[in-house]
Amino acid sequence: MRWSCFKPWRRSPSASVKSTVVEEMGKLSSLSPDHDQEPGKKPFSSADNNNNKDREGSSSPRFREFTLEELSVATEGFSASNIVSEHNEKVPNIVYEGTLNDGKKIAIKRFQKLSWPDASEFIEEAQAVGKCRSQYMVSLVGCCSEGQERLLVAEFMPNGTLAKHLFHWEKRPMKWDMRLKVAVHTAKALEYCNDMGIDLYHDLNTYRILFDKAGNPRLSCFGLMKCIREGKSYSTNLAFAPPEYLRQGIVIPESSLFSFGTLLLDLMSGKHIPPNHALDLFRGKNYLVLMDSALDGQLSDDDRTELIHLASRCLKTEPEGRPSLKLLLSALSGLKTVKGENTPAPSYNKTSTKQPSRLTPLGEACSRMDLGGIHELLEKLGYGEDDVAVTNEFSFQMWTGDMQENADYKKHGDAAFRAKDFETAIEFYTEFMSGAPAVSPTVLTRRCLCYLMSDMFSEALSDAMQAQVVSPECSTPLYLQAACLLKLGMEAEAKEALQHGSALEAF
Repeated sequence: MRWSCFKPWRRSPSASVKSTVVEEMGKLSSLSPDHDQEPGKKPFSSADNNNNKDREGSSSPRFREFTLEELSVATEGFSASNIVSEHNEKVPNIVYEGTLNDGKKIAIKRFQKLSWPDASEFIEEAQAVGKCRSQYMVSLVGCCSEGQERLLVAEFMPNGTLAKHLFHWEKRPMKWDMRLKVAVHTAKALEYCNDMGIDLYHDLNTYRILFDKAGNPRLSCFGLMKCIREGKSYSTNLAFAPPEYLRQGIVIPESSLFSFGTLLLDLMSGKHIPPNHALDLFRGKNYLVLMDSALDGQLSDDDRTELIHLASRCLKTEPEGRPSLKLLLSALSGLKTVKGENTPAPSYNKTSTKQPSRLTPLGEACSRMDLGGIHELLEKLGYGEDDVAVTNEFSFQMWTGDMQENADYKKHGDAAFRAKDFETAIEFYTEFMSGAPAVSPTVLTRRCLCYLMSDMFSEALSDAMQAQVVSPECSTPLYLQAACLLKLGMEAEAKEALQHGSALEAF
């Protein structure tokens, strides 16, 4: 089974930060932008890197090779307490916060063992990314390749991710001018990378955008390298992956534009809405539902309409229908911020303690991996409104006599499901779906549970994902994905799926 992580991204003076923001940021633990080379380490980069300047005018840290011992000491032996990513010690490709001997902080991404079998390829690609120096990006300052270990080292951004401040704010929601700044900086970062010859960015999402000590958004450099040398390009929920990745398992430069569209959805709504659901709202002209009520009065109706138009174009199914980065930047630059508003990122000085929405009984059962409870709840749910269209089409074909045999497969599958004969249910549901006129999300969710009961966790996850694609407005597939991910030992992704399901119900 393929698993998901995204690769694309100019440099110009950033807007000045107001003194009140600088004072607020100055109270926080932060990383000085000028990292010097440690004695005895030969830099990989050429001399042109010495003249690079970051957004505050200081020399950028020179790209160099670190030893595994250095990074182990910096992270207290890769301690779980130093993990700063949305992953944990059981999940590959973990990001740690580290402190070098000179007191400078770094972020370290540790790849799953054997992710990059060829050390020279890993170092070569890391060097290429290390040459990227832009005020809109987090700089890659080094790497490590020893034995089977592959690690990347970047500047440390002390003020958290966009996901934290957009979805889990504590004091106040993010204002429109900062959301617009995030969109513009991200587009400029992608344009810069394109100019540097790197036209793929892997898995662009709100966790890939971080805030520096002055509260400015920067795009993570880690997304410029794949999770593994062959293949895997997405680590987030596949419901947010570009259509070409779902169809063919590939990413192309235009894939980043699709992901930028999902970012615009997040910024305008303050929620993580699946693209399919958003497109349904676009088609139904339910624009007000898409907009975060906290933005009322902060942008004009014309700008709101333009933003929705941009997002819908980015989310086009066919890559050639998506706008270029140049067009996106031109359109975003034409959007206005409210005069007199400050532009700080919200509430950096405290970690949010806001709890996710309360889970439904099904969500609770999935979070506990209570498969018996899930079975009972799916039985009670039956075939709901999500299958009305399937049933109508199916009934017509039954009337013509063309689908009676297939109807029997479904009937026998349901009987086996009720009797908890899960292997038989899998067999009949599979036969039913092979000849059904339309995909039934309920049959998919039922077969998903049958696979879970049969310890076929990858197959179960595949069914849950397909059910979400067919019925993006329904939370059940997301909750089932969480149960599957927990069975696969992917606790961070499971937590995210639960949060998405809960948010979708609240939405």
